[in-house]
Amino acid sequence: MPNSQLKNCKILFVEDEAKIREHIVKTLKYLVEDVEEASNGKEALEKMQKFSPNIIITDLEMPLMGGVEFVTEVRKTNKTIPIVVLTAHTNSEYLLKLIDMHIEHFIVKPMNFEKLLDALQKCEKAIQKSSTIQQTLPLKYSYDWEKKILSYEEQEIRLTKKQIAFLELLFKNPRRIVTYTEIEEYVWGDESIMTENSIRSLVKNLRKKLPNNLIENLSGIGYKLV
Repeated sequence: MPNSQLKNCKILFVEDEAKIREHIVKTLKYLVEDVEEASNGKEALEKMQKFSPNIIITDLEMPLMGGVEFVTEVRKTNKTIPIVVLTAHTNSEYLLKLIDMHIEHFIVKPMNFEKLLDALQKCEKAIQKSSTIQQTLPLKYSYDWEKKILSYEEQEIRLTKKQIAFLELLFKNPRRIVTYTEIEEYVWGDESIMTENSIRSLVKNLRKKLPNNLIENLSGIGYKLV
């Protein structure tokens, strides 16, 4: 898959049948950067406390915690991660509950390489689309470019107009220092003159809403993302 972003993805694969799990995990490791496996939803949730996947693939029928309950728990804190559901059933009893949870793809068992690859390519497109509007930040923070919303674990954090402009300016220039002149032109514009106290106050209040040490000041020059 030339130019595919899949190779940089991390996948959590949840399946209670050991032989199927072993076979699929082995295949996935040829396609993506990292794979974690779990035998049920409960174990998968425990894995997610330390492992942050880009894609989840889960069976429905599992002991301790099945796929529907697992997906429900995931969606409480993550609305966007692509989820692929494996099922031996095609009737609505098993699938209707999942439709409103924004499942990326359903695969009817038995799963083969073609079905798996098709599902992963759909997930890749979803990730690419999401990345154009979602700025991922450390420690479960994110920024929605379209809605101009900063969030922590899906909870909105209110920003002022200037805080939004300043943050977006840094996002647009992630690998360099943004100078005071650029900040004044972009954030203050023709509205008023940016004073030393006003920029310090803006950054101080914005830092309280962001992960620690995300914004670095280079004295006499400007600011950059760390």
